[in-house]
Amino acid sequence: MWWSREGLLDKNPQKLYFFPRNVRCLIIFSLCLGLTCLSAFFHMKNNYRISKSQEELLIPPTPCHAKTNVMFLKTHKTASSTVLNIMFRFAERYNLTVALPADQLLHLGYPRTFVAQFVEDFKTIGQNYNIMCNHLRFNPLEVKRVMAANTFYFSILRNPIPLLESSYIYYKNNAPAFSNSKNVNDFLASPTKYYHPESYRENIYARNIMWFDFGYDNNAEDDTQYTQAVLEEIEQNFHLILIADYFDESMILLKHTLCWDLDDVIYFKLNSRSQDTVQTLTPESEEQIKTWCSLDWKLYLHFNQSFWRRIEETIGLEVLKKEVDHLRARQKELMETCLSEQEAVRKKDIRNKALLPFQSGAANILGYNLKQDLDNRTLRTCLKMVMPELQYTSYLYAVQHPHKKRKDVELPLLWTNLQERSVQLPKSN
Repeated sequence: MWWSREGLLDKNPQKLYFFPRNVRCLIIFSLCLGLTCLSAFFHMKNNYRISKSQEELLIPPTPCHAKTNVMFLKTHKTASSTVLNIMFRFAERYNLTVALPADQLLHLGYPRTFVAQFVEDFKTIGQNYNIMCNHLRFNPLEVKRVMAANTFYFSILRNPIPLLESSYIYYKNNAPAFSNSKNVNDFLASPTKYYHPESYRENIYARNIMWFDFGYDNNAEDDTQYTQAVLEEIEQNFHLILIADYFDESMILLKHTLCWDLDDVIYFKLNSRSQDTVQTLTPESEEQIKTWCSLDWKLYLHFNQSFWRRIEETIGLEVLKKEVDHLRARQKELMETCLSEQEAVRKKDIRNKALLPFQSGAANILGYNLKQDLDNRTLRTCLKMVMPELQYTSYLYAVQHPHKKRKDVELPLLWTNLQERSVQLPKSN
């Protein structure tokens, strides 16, 4: 048989049976065709892999949904009043419920460790609040009694060197360690001369204030194992830590992370002070702060690194720069729309005393003057953007709890009609 094994190849070369010429040609052609098809198959497979990868790059990302359950740990002297204003405006825009301080409190029990009863109507509302952002000393178990299970937690830190100088001026009359010293450099030359651990509650602003705000002992020994455990615990409790020294970059990262719009994170800087109240730190004082506030220093260094790592992994520096430029352009546009001077002014120059920020210590806290010819809707929007923390807290409290006594901030009322609540920003040109 032509197609038997013996017919194709015999062990004895002399017994090789040759096929007719036309059959041999057909066999060779078939072998070549098979090799060509096999090569084409592998080539197509590789091409398919490449094209699939390219196709994945072209697929638009899955649309995200704005996070509306958000807890912001408001730390001290870290631009957190500006963040609070952003949070309050967002809450009004989406008609969200804010966990506001109970009764006449303006903070959520601070400096006492937070408990749920510090929130107005907690017993009635329970775990149904959307936003929490007033000052408190963090206590995760109690906060979770108030906030929903899917709440997003974030906070903000600042370089402890300028932070301590700012605290010194702002709390000059509140902290004995500050009030008993001549100036910030005098205090830092010998901090233990003025600061006494047994009276730490009166002096919480004088040492490791951020560490304290996160709920930890600001006089704890700087032990490597302890500090590392705290840093890891903060990472577990918070989804994001922003950096005040890079505030615009922080707002862009927040926008991306929460899936918010640009106008949700637009801001006018609040609770800032005039430059003439800033005291210049000596190089020795700057180094002393790293030692005196070593817990805060380690906290800042750790989360400054994670902040930039998060940006590189999610946004990228090139996109970040473009979006920061957009934010600043939008901010400039709104300042031109809202403000008569287009910048913050000293307290004596604020015409509407209902917009006077709380003044503290030796600081001259700046505020804003609005243009006189704004239409009602734009006026309400611009007012919300420049409204100081205490006034906004009092206003929201009256809106959410209309049958309770309004918080007394000893300032004129901004509105008589609490239903005037539109917080839609003027549209971009």
